[in-house]
Amino acid sequence: MKVLNLQCAHQHEFEGWFGSEDDFTSQLGRGLVSCPLCGDTQIQKMLSAPRLNLRTGREDKAPAAPTEAGGGVELGLPASGSALHAQLLKAMRQVLAHTEDVGERFADQARAMHHGEMDQRNIRGRTSPEVALELIEEGIEVMPLPSLPALKETLQ
Repeated sequence: MKVLNLQCAHQHEFEGWFGSEDDFTSQLGRGLVSCPLCGDTQIQKMLSAPRLNLRTGREDKAPAAPTEAGGGVELGLPASGSALHAQLLKAMRQVLAHTEDVGERFADQARAMHHGEMDQRNIRGRTSPEVALELIEEGIEVMPLPSLPALKETLQ
């Protein structure tokens, strides 16, 4: 199995697992390799060093992360863009798993719940930016979310 570090034209980094270099080249040529964040098929292979396990039973210990930064507390921010992307995908999958997609009826259902005309539940859907602003002005809490392909799929 060959693990490649890949990047799309939008600078999103991710891993791809392929049986061989020829498999990667073939899939890339047929447009089968796409960014899990944005769906872009303009993918390039990034430089990476192979990992060699020379000793068995050895624990790889990463250096301990500092608990203070510049005299303050640790911010808990991911160290790389890839870690940030992974956290975003995890959060978006949580939203998908715990909300009902009401599609274009989002504004109507949000208003009905706000006015007590229907039971409260977690919903998501689509509306225009103008209607979203109207909902906010009415005191209805809304939050825009990016539409990311492949959120329901397992990422490798």
